[in-house]
Amino acid sequence: MKNEPLRILTAEGALRGAIDDGIFVFKGIPYAAPPTGPLRWRAPRPATPWQEVRDATQWGNASWQNREYCLLAGGGDPGPLSEDCLYLNVWSPEIQPSRPLPVMVWIHGGGFTIGAGALSPYNGKPLAARGVVVVTLNYRLGHLGFFAHPALDAESPRGEAINNFALLDQIAALQWVQRNIAAFGGDRRNVTIFGESSGGRSVLSLFASPLAAGLFHKGIVQSAYSLPDKKRSEALASGVATAHHLGLENATAEELRALPADSFWSLPPHLGNGPVAIAGDRVLPKPVVEVFAAARQHRYPLMIGYNSDEASVLEFFGVDPVATITDLRARRPLLLKMIRSLYDEHNDRRLGRKVARDMAFGTMTWLAVQAQHRRGVPGWRYYFDYVSENSRDLCPDGSWHGNEIPYVMDTLSAENPQQANRPFTDNDRAFARRVSEYWLRFAHDATEFSHQLQGEIPWPAWRPGEDITLRFGVKGEAAIRPETRFMRLRLRLLRLLVRAMVRL
Repeated sequence: MKNEPLRILTAEGALRGAIDDGIFVFKGIPYAAPPTGPLRWRAPRPATPWQEVRDATQWGNASWQNREYCLLAGGGDPGPLSEDCLYLNVWSPEIQPSRPLPVMVWIHGGGFTIGAGALSPYNGKPLAARGVVVVTLNYRLGHLGFFAHPALDAESPRGEAINNFALLDQIAALQWVQRNIAAFGGDRRNVTIFGESSGGRSVLSLFASPLAAGLFHKGIVQSAYSLPDKKRSEALASGVATAHHLGLENATAEELRALPADSFWSLPPHLGNGPVAIAGDRVLPKPVVEVFAAARQHRYPLMIGYNSDEASVLEFFGVDPVATITDLRARRPLLLKMIRSLYDEHNDRRLGRKVARDMAFGTMTWLAVQAQHRRGVPGWRYYFDYVSENSRDLCPDGSWHGNEIPYVMDTLSAENPQQANRPFTDNDRAFARRVSEYWLRFAHDATEFSHQLQGEIPWPAWRPGEDITLRFGVKGEAAIRPETRFMRLRLRLLRLLVRAMVRL
């Protein structure tokens, strides 16, 4: 009888999982058929049911990607790589709870080119131990996840083309959750999607996609950038150029699908996808920024925020924040004077980092909470400014892009080779407990009728008058406090300028 709870019956077949410190863990569960061969660049098909009990104690394959790049910047080793990558993982504290548990579905970031749901910072065990069911997933990345080409368009009826295969994978995973999560103790009527960077953009995209309606109930967006989605016309031209680069003139769909999967991530930079989805297909008919600007997103509660040194990721991609200030001095000196006064900052390097951060990330949070208010559903805005005690000399400008993840997911105790020389402290772990409690409260309690989230400090939903932002950390130190009209004038101004000045 001891091992009986490890066997779960899903709609597709029985699974055998494991127990990790009292938490039930099921890894490598197929949520759709392998998108290989003739199924490459098609909507995910249902997984083939199985008859025997399927082992669910090993991670599933991650999508094709640059492993070294993921080790350097994506959070660790993504594990085995394959085009056969549509797998998810589930952590549950109780298979048969007295009441179904809230479900939190994590969508990993990595610029839509790297990452996996199995990376150690995304381990679902700590949050599950505090009363939620956690799901992480893999989805198609790079050109396998986002691709347009006239030969593929010809396979669809006019106006029905699909280019955002990665978003369809995420939708298929949410459909799996609706079918199966009750068997793991989860409440399919209380599903929170959350993600960071391109995972945050995924959450916004699902808020904007008509195909995702009804599959989740609220979302948390961490450090989503304000870049415009790629136009379908540009994606089609890029697809033709990519095929040409790979030796295919006037390529047929069959020839494209015969290309080796690993040929796409070694393409030159000008043929890269960029860290955004493609606007104009059936999955994402309108660009995300346009949908939120018109307040036409799904009517679900939303939490959104960003970190104090997001310029760290811009630097990683070769964007020099100081160049923005130099350019303004040469071309728009009066505007530079206005910006200096708003930031009360006269050092070009520091000012450049702050302006780049707020343009590339802050304006998205401002747009989103305004859209939520106009839509008549609550939105909460946060700002993460905590730096781990052993890294404060390394991060003089604040919290880097992605640094909030182990605090949100309470995974500071997880093994992470990147932190070997600067281990987390007990004080860091105590702060992670405080931060993650707000994510859990949102998953448990937030509804379209909520006015505030409970916590050590009650967190009111955003309204134009009060314009409250909750700060997690102040100048690197541990503190949680609400700020009124935080960066309000800056973000209003930068929202007007963002399209002209933010480039990756």
